[in-house]
Amino acid sequence: MAAHSAARSRRRPKRRRAAALQGVDAFTLAWLYSLMSTSIPSSNINPEPIPIVQVDAIIESPKPVRERIESIDLLRGIVMVIMMLDHTRDFVHSGVFFFDPTDLTKTTSAVFFTRWITHFCAPVFVFLAGTGTYLQLARGKTKRELSKFLVTRGIWLIFLELTVIKIGMWFNFDFRLLGTLQVIWVLGVSMIVLAALIYLPLKVTAGFGMLMVFLHNSLDGIKVPGWQGPGSLVPSSTEKLWILLHQPPFNGFPVLGESSPVVVVIYPLIPWVGVMAVGYAFGALYQMDRQQRRRWLVIIGGSAVALFIALRAFDVYGDPSKWSLQKNALFTVWSFVNATKYPPSLLFLLMTLGPSILALAWFETFKTFASGLRKVLVTFGRVPLFFYLLQWYTAHLIGVVAGLIAGQSVAWQFESPFDKFSNLPATDSGFRLWIVYLCWIIGVLALYPLCKWFAGVKARRKDWWLSYL
Repeated sequence: MAAHSAARSRRRPKRRRAAALQGVDAFTLAWLYSLMSTSIPSSNINPEPIPIVQVDAIIESPKPVRERIESIDLLRGIVMVIMMLDHTRDFVHSGVFFFDPTDLTKTTSAVFFTRWITHFCAPVFVFLAGTGTYLQLARGKTKRELSKFLVTRGIWLIFLELTVIKIGMWFNFDFRLLGTLQVIWVLGVSMIVLAALIYLPLKVTAGFGMLMVFLHNSLDGIKVPGWQGPGSLVPSSTEKLWILLHQPPFNGFPVLGESSPVVVVIYPLIPWVGVMAVGYAFGALYQMDRQQRRRWLVIIGGSAVALFIALRAFDVYGDPSKWSLQKNALFTVWSFVNATKYPPSLLFLLMTLGPSILALAWFETFKTFASGLRKVLVTFGRVPLFFYLLQWYTAHLIGVVAGLIAGQSVAWQFESPFDKFSNLPATDSGFRLWIVYLCWIIGVLALYPLCKWFAGVKARRKDWWLSYL
């Protein structure tokens, strides 16, 4: 009898670990692990074997997840707040029109870091939008309901990009510019594509996303002539499509004929659609128990970071720009991490998503760390689109008010985008970097009460329209 009990107790841990992975697409997890851990010895990252369930245990009906996942809201809130720093710099910093903050021949370390840290925002925003989509299935939506929601919300986001966001950026109603296609446009189109992908097995959706993320840099050599302005040749329909898909940024073109409104493509679609698809598959991790999930978060995040370092060190694939030795060690580090964002290279995505996934593991481990600040950031993370829309107007308005207080001309803050780059503000316009940070903090504090109120509304009410903000 004692021997029988001892045998049963020895078998329990295996059964518990296997149960923790039930409902998780083991094929997807194994593939993610194998792709992203090629540069880390398995003995360092997986001291105890993790049992893998059969491939046919793919999630088609996720286990219910009723509560919001605080670690996801916290990460989303952090990147939203950091994103506002970048936009505040756009409207407040004196050097914004005169040099690229990542140009190591002109920038300073403080300005470079201020720009570089905001690189985490768009990848995390798009990736977690995919994860949130998977969690909606886990909370009880059918695939048909979810697909309809993704299509309608995607269209809504594209509309917001061309209207509300455009006006917030420029404080100008010049409709010669139809819009600047940025992260919200990418989210909208990616959601529409994901509306179809969710009907596929999870491993197929994950494979689609991973292939796009890992292979898209092989398309870097394909470039089409951009539009050079009025009087120049308008790109063909095929050329316009390629500009939308993968051409490097800031390519504008008239939507129809030469005299029609212009769109400026800042965020080409590839590989953002793949990032959202991978984020959707990533949501399967949240079907695990917490201990097993943390282990996978560390494995995947750590492997992504290690793969970034290995690929960047040799610079043979993954980014069209190369790093080089600079005038000092710190600037050499800046060169190493100065990956290409437009469109985001494989190295850019590994560099940003790897640490972010590790952060998710850390947030689950240290739940009481900086509890007051954590609560504020979680609040922002629960209303990301609401915050995003308001922060454009807040950052821009702060730039105008700061200029008026300092007695500077603020006319350039209201100029048409067609005039702004030919009539640049005076060299004494704008402020030093520490003023940018001060204005950013003021803006974040101003938005918190509004976001707290709206998060409360969303928690109390279930009106359909609330899911669109």
